[in-house]
Amino acid sequence: MSRFAHQRHLLGLALSLWLLPTPLLASADGRLIEAVQGFLYDEAKTLGDEIVVEVYPPSARLPACEAPEPFLPRSGEKMMGRVSVGVRCGEDGRQVRYLQAEIGVIGSYPVLASDIDVGTTLATEHLEARRGNLAELPRRTILDSEELVGKMTTRPLRAGEALQEHQVRERPLVERNQRVTVVARGNAFRVSREGRALEPGAMGDEVRVRFGSRETLTAVVSGEATLSVDF
Repeated sequence: MSRFAHQRHLLGLALSLWLLPTPLLASADGRLIEAVQGFLYDEAKTLGDEIVVEVYPPSARLPACEAPEPFLPRSGEKMMGRVSVGVRCGEDGRQVRYLQAEIGVIGSYPVLASDIDVGTTLATEHLEARRGNLAELPRRTILDSEELVGKMTTRPLRAGEALQEHQVRERPLVERNQRVTVVARGNAFRVSREGRALEPGAMGDEVRVRFGSRETLTAVVSGEATLSVDF
């Protein structure tokens, strides 16, 4: 096909699409949007008690998307707020379109029941449940109260505040210069020895421990003033 003939073909295709009856175009867009809505609902339905999905129609008039197959362009994307959705069209799925959508997730999340000082170890009585649109919370908000209990606050916080990841940390089980017990474990043996921690650490942290004046060893925090080394 010559370049001129190819251009005429594209122009004819564009004109035929432009001349399609508006209800027919609306119907095609409606089926596409319905497929994307159903897909996003299935992806987000476990996140809250109520899911609200709004899909924005394509901005340009395009041929109808036959047999739409929605997918997420970014694996692991959080299914809240503004998201991008890809759609494969046709039997071979070679045509790909991208739509924007907004996902609202109505559910419960923990907030502080009272003002909290820095360095407070959170307990269940410090928290209460609040209901709202989880998509409107800051992206790093902690939504499960079990993830907060036992954590230590890194700053003073106000009552009613939803907690974000940077506002809490694991409670140190080992303090700097604290006398600690290091347990060495291996096949058929277990030996413990006392030393002094050179740095603080929470559960699972690696901490350097000094024995005597020169010998040091790196061990993993496994409990209150206790570290372990596996051989």
